[in-house]
Amino acid sequence: MSRHVAIVTDSTAYLPRAALERHGITAVPLTVVLGDEALEEGTEISARSVAQALQKRKYVTTSRPAPETFAETYREVAAAGADGIVSLHLSSEFSGTYDAAVLAAKEAPVPVRVVDTGMVAMALGFCALAAAEVAQSGGDVDEAVAAAEKRAEGTSAYFYVDTLEYLRRGGRIGAAQALLGSALAVKPLLQLADGRIELREKVRTASKAIARLEEIVADRAGTAPVDVAVHHLAATERADALADRLRARVPGLMDLHVSEVGAVIGAHTGPGLLGVVLSPR
Repeated sequence: MSRHVAIVTDSTAYLPRAALERHGITAVPLTVVLGDEALEEGTEISARSVAQALQKRKYVTTSRPAPETFAETYREVAAAGADGIVSLHLSSEFSGTYDAAVLAAKEAPVPVRVVDTGMVAMALGFCALAAAEVAQSGGDVDEAVAAAEKRAEGTSAYFYVDTLEYLRRGGRIGAAQALLGSALAVKPLLQLADGRIELREKVRTASKAIARLEEIVADRAGTAPVDVAVHHLAATERADALADRLRARVPGLMDLHVSEVGAVIGAHTGPGLLGVVLSPR
């Protein structure tokens, strides 16, 4: 049997279904808890449903996959012919998903390398794609992990949110920063740094914040080959308009993905999210 390394990630990578199938990537779903219902991201609840629940001030939270869910996934991909697995996940600062995968990996029938990428959304997705491309070309586990880690090192992610309140509720950003932002009625620009969400800048209006987001991304991109993802939650027109402007401003643009985030990230950012992931080739 030829050497085969399988790539596993989680549902917060927000890779298009076609990309998952084309590259043979398995995505393990996280769970959204809406009221007293626990629903799997991607199959049982949509981001739009979460946005509507948040707008109605309903209780929404999220939870990691159980270790047994990962264990079952590892058994399935091993049974399908994998003799090694690379399991790539969102930052452990946001979720216990990485820890659950580590527990499951100890009992897997084939070697599993679990990686905390420090990323989320398509920042994680681009890492999974990099690893899958190496695996599909015959690379081993170490080579696939190295490709994912190299992609993570160069990847940046920036986010605009209408309010920090949802991040504060979920404990994803400091309460003091959230209160400060509310008191000054500013529009926050956030960035992913060392696996955490940090406040980058405070801008007075939504339009100025989005213009600043565009400027930051264009400056960061430079002229080198780069992949870009534009994410949003209940802000389709904003996302499409920003994507169009980035096409004109980023000369090295290779692949551009525009998508609504899933229910898990949406639960923590709230409606109006606009984010850009920048990942050099």
